[in-house]
Amino acid sequence: MADSRTLFPFSAVVGQDRLQLALILTAIQPRIGGVVIRGEKGTAKTTTVRAFARLLFDAPLINLPIGATEDRVVGSIDMETVLTTGRAEYQPGLMAAADGGVLYVDEVNLLADHLVDALLDAAATGVVSVERDGVSYSSPANFVLVGTMNPEEGELRPQLLDRFGLAVDVAASRDVEVRAEIMRRRLAFEDAPEHYAAQWQTRDQALAEQIVAARERLGALALSEVNLARIAHLCATFDVDGMRADLVIARTALAHAAWRGASQVEDEDIRVAAELALPHRKRRNPFDEPGLDQDQLDDAMDQAQQEHPDPQESDTEQQPQQQDSPQPNEPGDTPTQDGKEDSAATGAPFRP
Repeated sequence: MADSRTLFPFSAVVGQDRLQLALILTAIQPRIGGVVIRGEKGTAKTTTVRAFARLLFDAPLINLPIGATEDRVVGSIDMETVLTTGRAEYQPGLMAAADGGVLYVDEVNLLADHLVDALLDAAATGVVSVERDGVSYSSPANFVLVGTMNPEEGELRPQLLDRFGLAVDVAASRDVEVRAEIMRRRLAFEDAPEHYAAQWQTRDQALAEQIVAARERLGALALSEVNLARIAHLCATFDVDGMRADLVIARTALAHAAWRGASQVEDEDIRVAAELALPHRKRRNPFDEPGLDQDQLDDAMDQAQQEHPDPQESDTEQQPQQQDSPQPNEPGDTPTQDGKEDSAATGAPFRP
């Protein structure tokens, strides 16, 4: 259940913009498949996750202990009741308890592989299933899965890491002003937690309402054929295995467009999604640097635009040349997206 104590406000967290965005996008579209947060201790991982759960209108925050048994995590069926009454009695586990909220696993890299598998299955499908001696039971489990880990304590197997939708590497800022602001805010919170939280309540409330509005807009958004081709191009360029990255980027791009309040998915949505979905899938060995090469991503996006042009973008480029009015952009600049028609018109819409 959500912590009843006064928690540090989500809006007041400093220096973790990418982590905050990843959590928000997964809340908008839980089928993204969860977020794994990698970084050393003391980087506000737990503080941000707890504040995020409180942000979702006090949604349940379920902490999964490392030593939890499978029955405790997944749930169980009372076979004695089945044998004596013929009726299956389901005992819900932590995943069912997290329905509608956040399931948080600290040091997820130390959790047994088969439990991580079960968590990721439920996070992706929104359902937890239990089978015992030919008896099965399913329960809703729509939760945001968040795992935190310190890579120095051991890595997740690549097969499991790949199944997390998004990954964020966090580190303490080296900027003096940022570090000073973090201390300033934390000390102010510790001096008067309730007063400090009240000062940020309006901002947290606004974020929560924006998440709800984005969830409502999500169903009206669709990926155009151009969007799909450019996503596929990126994944092929970065040589990721399988199709999971493509689908995660598609779902994340839709969620980001909904978060922006946009009526269609743009390249900026695809780029943000790629930055969150590709880094943990492209790493081939423990010695690779975390993160994504921004120059490589820029080149891949440019090539995707050239090889998979949007007819609507071409119309936008050509139209000013037929008029006497000045060009809106300098030569070589990317055309603006303002006023562009729905790119979904270039092909059948797709909703992953």
